[in-house]
Amino acid sequence: MKIKTAEFVISNSDVAKCPEGDKPEYAFIGRSNVGKSSLINMLTGRNGLAKTSATPGKTLLINHFIVNNEWYIVDLPGYGYASRGKETREQLAKMIKSYIMRREQMVNLFVLVDSRHKPQKIDIEFITWLGENGVPFSIVFTKLDKLGNTAGLRNIEEYKQALLEKWEELPPVFVTSSVDGRGREELLGYIEQINATLKK
Repeated sequence: MKIKTAEFVISNSDVAKCPEGDKPEYAFIGRSNVGKSSLINMLTGRNGLAKTSATPGKTLLINHFIVNNEWYIVDLPGYGYASRGKETREQLAKMIKSYIMRREQMVNLFVLVDSRHKPQKIDIEFITWLGENGVPFSIVFTKLDKLGNTAGLRNIEEYKQALLEKWEELPPVFVTSSVDGRGREELLGYIEQINATLKK
């Protein structure tokens, strides 16, 4: 898939104020500092499209970006950032769940997982919740360049094994690096494939 245009459309905290129409939406979520904004910029080829930050937990709103005037990338707030106050964390959790459960235009949720870490309870619980609620999702391992292939792939294999303790079959899994562009073609190809099925 060739990305011709990618533009910011709107930020808001209320799913009811998301863009109208029936263009498909691909939402991205993960723990704070998982590399979400960097991945969105890498996918679109627009360095400053999603604001990156060294400070975790910067995304506090639902951000919509229109791609090729045909589909949306949706940047959701990260989950599980402990330094936020309890009230803020609860508000964010409510906003995220509201979008995931109520937004009919969302055709796939990409759950980002940092490949540098061993399986994290918060990721496993979130993925389990998605499965229990029938949410269509894929898993995207990020930052593979940080550890080197062997260690990163070992962690990814551990994650898969941990999930297979509860899952009969895993959703699609992608391995990426925003630094060297790894996984870009695979992710965009997957989005293109879903878009094609929606047009039938």
